[in-house]
Amino acid sequence: MNFIRRHLTGSLLLALSALVSLSLPAQAQQKLVPAQSEIVFVSKQMGVPVEGYFKKFDAQVAFDPAKLPTSKIAFTVEMASATLGVPEADAELPKAVWFNVPGFPKATFQSSAIKALGGGKYEVAGQLTIKGRSNPVTVPVTLTQAGGTTTATGSFTIKRLAFAIGENQWSDTSMVADEVQVKFKLALTGVGKF
Repeated sequence: MNFIRRHLTGSLLLALSALVSLSLPAQAQQKLVPAQSEIVFVSKQMGVPVEGYFKKFDAQVAFDPAKLPTSKIAFTVEMASATLGVPEADAELPKAVWFNVPGFPKATFQSSAIKALGGGKYEVAGQLTIKGRSNPVTVPVTLTQAGGTTTATGSFTIKRLAFAIGENQWSDTSMVADEVQVKFKLALTGVGKF
């Protein structure tokens, strides 16, 4: 009797572990490829576009086009990695009036809903948190696939003052515009065919 119980328990555990591994979605292995990805931000200073980018960021993606209600995207950006390509400007960005990197080292995005628009186009709604302030954003995303890589591209606009970016004298929008365009190209592996 003991042998049968042990055998059944062992078989049951083996069957359960096989079921769990089968039921794990393919997106569990989805990974960002940083070397093929970029996040660019464009602001206007005195009406002139100024482009910068973030050098360090990561994403946790669980995307299944057949199961959008359970798909999730979380994003983390290292604010200290921001650069405008000018050493003097780069020295200002981490300061309290701009990104306040010591107080808020990371910006995050957490999706709440993903909507298919057709033709590889999606709308991703969620909360963007910068400098401790959270605001809802809707991000248009276009997905393309080549080989084993899925590339997500898009752009959206935020209002910097809603995130307290550029405080005190820098809140004057005639000097630095309130609107900042964020453009991205994210290369992902492990996304199933769609």
